[in-house]
Amino acid sequence: MNAEENIPDNTHNFENIFSLLREAYPDAAPALHFSSPLELLIATILSAQCTDRQVNQVTQSLFKRYRTLEEYAAADVSEFGKEIYSTGFYQQKAKHIIESAQIMLTDFGGKVPDTMEGLLQLHGVGRKTANIVLSRAFGKIEGIAVDTHVKRLSNRLGFTQHEDPEKIEKDLMRIAKKEDLETLSMTLILHGRNICMARNPKCEICIVKELCPSSKF
Repeated sequence: MNAEENIPDNTHNFENIFSLLREAYPDAAPALHFSSPLELLIATILSAQCTDRQVNQVTQSLFKRYRTLEEYAAADVSEFGKEIYSTGFYQQKAKHIIESAQIMLTDFGGKVPDTMEGLLQLHGVGRKTANIVLSRAFGKIEGIAVDTHVKRLSNRLGFTQHEDPEKIEKDLMRIAKKEDLETLSMTLILHGRNICMARNPKCEICIVKELCPSSKF
Protein backbone atom coordinates (compact mmCIF):
# COMPACT_ATOMS: atom_id res chain seq x y z
CA MET A 1 0.00 0.00 0.00
CA ASN A 2 1.40 3.38 -0.97
CA ALA A 3 0.40 6.09 1.49
CA GLU A 4 0.95 8.70 -1.19
CA GLU A 5 -1.65 7.28 -3.51
CA ASN A 6 -4.87 9.24 -3.89
CA ILE A 7 -7.40 7.01 -2.16
CA PRO A 8 -10.78 7.20 -3.93
CA ASP A 9 -13.98 8.06 -2.11
CA ASN A 10 -15.33 4.93 -0.48
CA THR A 11 -18.09 6.33 1.73
CA HIS A 12 -20.68 4.18 -0.03
CA ASN A 13 -19.08 1.16 1.65
CA PHE A 14 -19.05 2.71 5.11
CA GLU A 15 -22.00 0.76 6.55
CA ASN A 16 -20.66 -2.59 5.35
CA ILE A 17 -17.15 -1.87 6.61
CA PHE A 18 -18.36 -0.61 9.99
CA SER A 19 -20.63 -3.64 10.37
CA LEU A 20 -17.74 -6.04 9.75
CA LEU A 21 -15.44 -4.19 12.12
CA ARG A 22 -18.09 -4.11 14.85
CA GLU A 23 -18.39 -7.88 14.56
CA ALA A 24 -14.63 -8.18 14.93
CA TYR A 25 -14.50 -5.84 17.93
CA PRO A 26 -17.83 -6.30 19.75
CA ASP A 27 -16.43 -5.02 23.05
CA ALA A 28 -14.83 -1.83 21.76
CA ALA A 29 -14.66 0.13 24.99
CA PRO A 30 -12.42 2.81 26.47
CA ALA A 31 -9.29 1.47 28.16
CA LEU A 32 -8.57 4.44 30.42
CA HIS A 33 -9.44 3.93 34.08
CA PHE A 34 -11.37 6.70 35.83
CA SER A 35 -14.10 7.21 38.41
CA SER A 36 -15.09 10.83 37.78
CA PRO A 37 -15.14 13.44 35.01
CA LEU A 38 -12.03 15.04 36.52
CA GLU A 39 -10.10 11.78 36.48
CA LEU A 40 -11.16 11.13 32.89
CA LEU A 41 -10.06 14.61 31.82
CA ILE A 42 -6.64 14.17 33.42
CA ALA A 43 -6.17 10.65 32.06
CA THR A 44 -7.10 11.80 28.57
CA ILE A 45 -4.63 14.71 28.69
CA LEU A 46 -1.94 12.26 29.83
CA SER A 47 -2.80 9.83 27.02
CA ALA A 48 -1.52 12.16 24.30
CA GLN A 49 1.25 10.22 22.52
CA CYS A 50 1.18 7.60 25.28
CA THR A 51 -0.46 4.19 25.58
CA ASP A 52 -3.58 3.76 27.69
CA ARG A 53 -1.81 1.00 29.60
CA GLN A 54 0.98 3.33 30.66
CA VAL A 55 -1.47 6.06 31.62
CA ASN A 56 -3.41 3.61 33.78
CA GLN A 57 -0.21 2.62 35.57
CA VAL A 58 0.57 6.26 36.32
CA THR A 59 -2.95 7.24 37.39
CA GLN A 60 -3.24 4.28 39.73
CA SER A 61 -1.07 6.15 42.22
CA LEU A 62 -1.72 9.68 40.93
CA PHE A 63 -5.46 9.50 41.62
CA LYS A 64 -4.77 8.36 45.20
CA ARG A 65 -2.50 11.32 45.88
CA TYR A 66 -4.62 13.97 44.15
CA ARG A 67 -8.30 13.60 44.91
CA THR A 68 -9.74 17.08 44.48
CA LEU A 69 -9.58 19.87 41.94
CA GLU A 70 -8.01 22.09 44.61
CA GLU A 71 -5.16 19.64 45.08
CA TYR A 72 -4.39 19.63 41.36
CA ALA A 73 -4.61 23.43 41.19
CA ALA A 74 -2.14 23.79 44.05
CA ALA A 75 0.32 21.17 42.80
CA ASP A 76 3.93 22.06 42.10
CA VAL A 77 4.62 21.81 38.38
CA SER A 78 8.06 20.28 38.83
CA GLU A 79 6.91 17.70 41.38
CA PHE A 80 3.80 16.83 39.39
CA GLY A 81 5.91 16.42 36.27
CA LYS A 82 8.03 13.81 38.02
CA GLU A 83 4.92 11.82 38.89
CA ILE A 84 3.73 11.69 35.27
CA TYR A 85 7.21 11.48 33.73
CA SER A 86 6.65 8.10 32.06
CA THR A 87 3.70 9.39 29.99
CA GLY A 88 6.03 11.61 27.94
CA PHE A 89 5.94 15.38 27.41
CA TYR A 90 5.53 15.48 31.17
CA GLN A 91 6.47 19.12 31.69
CA GLN A 92 3.86 20.37 29.24
CA LYS A 93 1.23 17.95 30.51
CA ALA A 94 1.87 18.94 34.12
CA LYS A 95 1.53 22.61 33.24
CA HIS A 96 -1.69 22.01 31.30
CA ILE A 97 -3.32 19.92 34.04
CA ILE A 98 -2.49 22.36 36.83
CA GLU A 99 -3.55 25.42 34.81
CA SER A 100 -6.76 23.69 33.74
CA ALA A 101 -7.56 22.90 37.37
CA GLN A 102 -7.09 26.56 38.23
CA ILE A 103 -9.34 27.64 35.37
CA MET A 104 -12.06 25.22 36.46
CA LEU A 105 -11.91 26.62 39.98
CA THR A 106 -12.16 30.23 38.91
CA ASP A 107 -14.38 30.03 35.82
CA PHE A 108 -16.46 26.85 36.13
CA GLY A 109 -17.44 26.66 39.77
CA GLY A 110 -14.96 23.94 40.58
CA LYS A 111 -16.39 21.48 38.08
CA VAL A 112 -15.32 19.94 34.79
CA PRO A 113 -17.18 21.76 31.98
CA ASP A 114 -19.86 19.63 30.33
CA THR A 115 -19.92 21.55 27.04
CA MET A 116 -17.57 21.60 24.07
CA GLU A 117 -17.16 25.35 24.39
CA GLY A 118 -16.23 25.09 28.05
CA LEU A 119 -13.79 22.22 27.65
CA LEU A 120 -11.96 23.96 24.82
CA GLN A 121 -11.15 26.81 27.21
CA LEU A 122 -8.96 24.46 29.23
CA HIS A 123 -5.26 24.14 28.50
CA GLY A 124 -4.14 21.05 26.63
CA VAL A 125 -7.70 20.23 25.58
CA GLY A 126 -8.62 20.01 21.90
CA ARG A 127 -11.70 18.57 20.25
CA LYS A 128 -10.40 15.02 20.56
CA THR A 129 -10.06 15.24 24.35
CA ALA A 130 -13.29 17.22 24.67
CA ASN A 131 -15.25 14.63 22.68
CA ILE A 132 -13.92 11.84 24.89
CA VAL A 133 -14.83 13.65 28.12
CA LEU A 134 -18.26 14.68 26.88
CA SER A 135 -19.25 11.21 25.68
CA ARG A 136 -17.75 9.07 28.45
CA ALA A 137 -18.26 11.33 31.45
CA PHE A 138 -21.48 13.12 30.53
CA GLY A 139 -23.11 10.93 27.88
CA LYS A 140 -23.07 13.78 25.37
CA ILE A 141 -22.15 12.98 21.77
CA GLU A 142 -20.91 16.16 20.12
CA GLY A 143 -18.56 14.60 17.60
CA ILE A 144 -15.93 11.91 17.22
CA ALA A 145 -12.48 11.72 18.80
CA VAL A 146 -9.95 11.66 15.95
CA ASP A 147 -6.60 10.29 17.11
CA THR A 148 -3.75 9.04 14.93
CA HIS A 149 -5.44 5.66 14.36
CA VAL A 150 -8.80 7.16 13.40
CA LYS A 151 -7.05 9.61 11.09
CA ARG A 152 -5.00 6.89 9.37
CA LEU A 153 -7.85 4.42 8.93
CA SER A 154 -10.34 7.05 7.79
CA ASN A 155 -7.96 7.94 4.97
CA ARG A 156 -7.01 4.38 4.07
CA LEU A 157 -10.64 3.25 4.01
CA GLY A 158 -11.62 6.17 1.80
CA PHE A 159 -13.93 7.86 4.31
CA THR A 160 -12.07 11.15 3.97
CA GLN A 161 -9.31 12.75 1.93
CA HIS A 162 -8.39 15.26 4.60
CA GLU A 163 -5.45 15.32 6.98
CA ASP A 164 -6.85 17.89 9.41
CA PRO A 165 -8.56 16.15 12.38
CA GLU A 166 -11.47 18.60 12.49
CA LYS A 167 -12.21 18.08 8.79
CA ILE A 168 -11.95 14.31 9.25
CA GLU A 169 -14.37 14.56 12.17
CA LYS A 170 -16.88 16.41 10.01
CA ASP A 171 -16.55 13.83 7.22
CA LEU A 172 -17.17 10.96 9.64
CA MET A 173 -20.13 12.73 11.19
CA ARG A 174 -21.70 12.96 7.74
CA ILE A 175 -21.61 9.21 7.15
CA ALA A 176 -22.10 7.76 10.64
CA LYS A 177 -25.07 7.91 12.97
CA LYS A 178 -24.56 10.25 15.90
CA GLU A 179 -25.13 7.51 18.46
CA ASP A 180 -22.43 5.39 16.80
CA LEU A 181 -19.64 7.97 16.84
CA GLU A 182 -17.90 6.84 20.03
CA THR A 183 -18.13 3.18 19.05
CA LEU A 184 -16.78 4.05 15.60
CA SER A 185 -13.80 5.82 17.12
CA MET A 186 -12.94 2.94 19.47
CA THR A 187 -13.47 0.35 16.71
CA LEU A 188 -11.13 2.14 14.31
CA ILE A 189 -8.57 2.53 17.09
CA LEU A 190 -8.61 -1.20 17.88
CA HIS A 191 -8.37 -2.17 14.21
CA GLY A 192 -5.51 0.29 13.81
CA ARG A 193 -3.63 -1.23 16.72
CA ASN A 194 -4.21 -4.85 15.72
CA ILE A 195 -4.30 -4.96 11.92
CA CYS A 196 -4.04 -1.64 10.10
CA MET A 197 -0.81 -0.38 11.65
CA ALA A 198 1.02 2.67 10.36
CA ARG A 199 3.83 0.49 9.04
CA ASN A 200 3.33 -2.92 7.49
CA PRO A 201 -0.45 -3.21 7.85
CA LYS A 202 -1.69 -6.81 7.81
CA CYS A 203 -3.86 -6.43 4.72
CA GLU A 204 -3.71 -10.15 3.97
CA ILE A 205 -5.74 -11.00 7.08
CA CYS A 206 -7.89 -7.86 7.24
CA ILE A 207 -11.61 -8.64 7.30
CA VAL A 208 -12.46 -5.54 5.26
CA LYS A 209 -9.73 -5.87 2.63
CA GLU A 210 -12.25 -6.54 -0.15
CA LEU A 211 -13.95 -3.24 0.62
CA CYS A 212 -10.80 -1.23 1.31
CA PRO A 213 -9.37 0.77 -1.60
CA SER A 214 -5.94 0.93 0.05
CA SER A 215 -5.52 -2.86 0.03
CA LYS A 216 -5.31 -2.76 -3.76
CA PHE A 217 -2.13 -0.67 -3.81
